[in-house]
Amino acid sequence: MMRRLLTHNRDGFTLMELVVALGIGMAILGAVAGTFMTQTKFYNAQEQINEMQQNARAAMDLMSREIKLAGFKPRGTESFSGVTYSTTELRIKANLNGALADASGGNATIDDSTDEHVVYTFDSVNRQIKRAYGVVGATPEVIANNIESFTFGYLDSTGAATTTQANIRQISLSITARTAKPDPNWSTNNGYRTYTLSTVITPTNLAY
Repeated sequence: MMRRLLTHNRDGFTLMELVVALGIGMAILGAVAGTFMTQTKFYNAQEQINEMQQNARAAMDLMSREIKLAGFKPRGTESFSGVTYSTTELRIKANLNGALADASGGNATIDDSTDEHVVYTFDSVNRQIKRAYGVVGATPEVIANNIESFTFGYLDSTGAATTTQANIRQISLSITARTAKPDPNWSTNNGYRTYTLSTVITPTNLAY
């Protein structure tokens, strides 16, 4: 009986083949890692932009709704100034509790000890818009962070700027927000992207 001799193929990869395969693998891995890093940076930058825009829009929406109430007074309410002229704060006043008349039948009063005031200020050091609601001297709370600028102006019935409190009929607002973190791919403004919203609000009750 003849024995079948088993032979084993001892051929393998040469050193050169291993080096080439390793090089190709590293090139592919580098391309994948580069694409991942690029996509991650883009996603983070877009997330920062979305947050910045939402931050500005939320603050503008809140202020617009409350400023429209300036001067609101149901029938039987005493007269008062719906907007107090100031260059440092935006103060509006309204009969927010809806009181109509006092016990004696006289006009309802705007009580400074109740929720009748809303005051907006800008903290330029901390880049914040703050809102104090309620009584005179109420502690302000932060309603928006990462704000580069917050400006407001007073306009008369013709749309011209005015410093006379009795002539105020409109309020102009402008908010410039910025991203919370700088974008290394953004060369201007030290890497901070910005977003500006501007509007003019007409509180209908200021005409009465």
